[in-house]
Parts: sequence; structure tokens; C-alpha cells
Amino acid sequence: MTSNHLTELPSVDGWALVLGASSGFGGAAALAFARAGMHVVGVHLDRRATQDNVERIVTSIKELGREAWFFNVNAADEERRREVLGTIQRRFLDRGRRERLRVLFHSLAFGSLRRFIAEDVEEQASQKQLEMTIDVMANSLVYWSQEAVERGLIGEGGRILAMTSTGSTMCWRGYGAVSAAKAALESHIRQLAFELASRKITANAICAGVTDTPALRKIPDNARMIDTALRKSPSQRLTLPEDVAATLVALVHPCTYWMTGNTIFVDGGEGHAG
Repeated sequence: MTSNHLTELPSVDGWALVLGASSGFGGAAALAFARAGMHVVGVHLDRRATQDNVERIVTSIKELGREAWFFNVNAADEERRREVLGTIQRRFLDRGRRERLRVLFHSLAFGSLRRFIAEDVEEQASQKQLEMTIDVMANSLVYWSQEAVERGLIGEGGRILAMTSTGSTMCWRGYGAVSAAKAALESHIRQLAFELASRKITANAICAGVTDTPALRKIPDNARMIDTALRKSPSQRLTLPEDVAATLVALVHPCTYWMTGNTIFVDGGEGHAG
């Protein structure tokens, strides 16, 4: 797939804040938002070995004539979150004009993939691991949204978007903690949509089909998941990060103001095929 799909939509301006911007859905979204006309603030956590991909994304955004402010920090850390949002606020104020985030996109994929019950109890998911998984992959969405609203960084016309998965309602080996996090994330989206409606800010979850990302490759039995998805897909291919990114761009447009509180499937029909 190419970015040509995005040229069919009117361009949008403003800023996109992408949490998990260095690869997978976050990386594709950052590029798609830039192609659509937006500047990008990216938050990611990468070691030196994976930094090259971050630099590629930043370079591509700048080549499109957009600004790219990227922060290599832990998005689940309260102090780092405040530093990033404080920096954004100061930079916006320094420009001497009113600027806001048009979209806050949550695509953090970091959590425990241990079984709840194992023969060796040392291999079971611990309380700390369960709490960390839910905090990173679900609760952090609320914390970033709260502070962005409190600082006046997102307002009327804003979009809050977050990546969920079919695992929120299904059982896979080793996926229990992540499944709980995704279920919580969808609940958080519904509540944010309800509470932010008066501010004219929407909130929606995006459920992609099986997508070959670094996060998928860490899930036990991922090869079987891929085979099953290919068999079920009417198009006989996996979902691509770019497929999801195109949908994200569409949801940022003003005409989607009445779409909120949903879990939107972007899977090419995979989830409905036998």
C-alpha cells in the first residue's frame, strides 16, 4: 500500500501527539498525520539499536515540510509525561499564537506476556507485572488525556484515539495481562467520550486486524495467529499499519465529530469471516 489513499481526503492542520511513535501503528500514524498536513510530536522509548528507525521517521516528516518534536522517554512515567506536555505548552506559547493538539493517539505496546497459571510459579505473571501492563497499555491513556485537557493543549474539535485488539474479548496463550489492559482501554475510551462530549472532544478505540508488527512477534503462537488471519481475510492478506493510519487520518477530519465512544474495526473484514 502507498500513501495515495491519504490524498483522497482534504488536508488537515494542527498537531498530532503520538504515543509509541517509533514503529508499528505509531510510526505509520506519525507519517500519515504528516502527509495529511499535520506537525507531529512523537513519544517513544528506544535503545540505540532501534534509533535508526526513529530517525528515518523524523527525517520523512521534515521532508514533508512538517515539524517533528520527538522525545525518547518512558510515556508511562509521570514525571516524563509532565516534562513532555510542559515542553509542548511552552513551545506553543513561545510562538505567540494559539496552537493546540488536534489529536492524541495512544499506541503503547509494552506488557507482560506470562501465563496466569504455570507449572513453575516463578514463570507466572506477578502482581507487579499485571499492574504495570494495565498501567502502560490502558491507564496511561487517561493520564495523558487528563493533563492535555488541564493544560489547554487539546480542546474543541480534538480527537483522542487508541489502539485496542480483538484480544480484549478473546483468550490467547500468555495474553491474559494484555487482554485485561485492552478491555480496560476500551472502557476508558467510552468514559472519556462521555466526559469530554461537552468539550466537543471525541474518543474512539481502533481495533486492527492481525498486523505483522514488532509487538505481534512477541506474542506466543504468533505464527498461528498470522496463518488464521490470512485464511479468514477476504483479501487474503494481513492488515498493514498503513491501513490503520489511513483510518486515523479520516477520523481526525471535522466531519467525524459525531463519532465517539466506539471501538472501530479496521481489519478488511477479517473479524467477520468464517
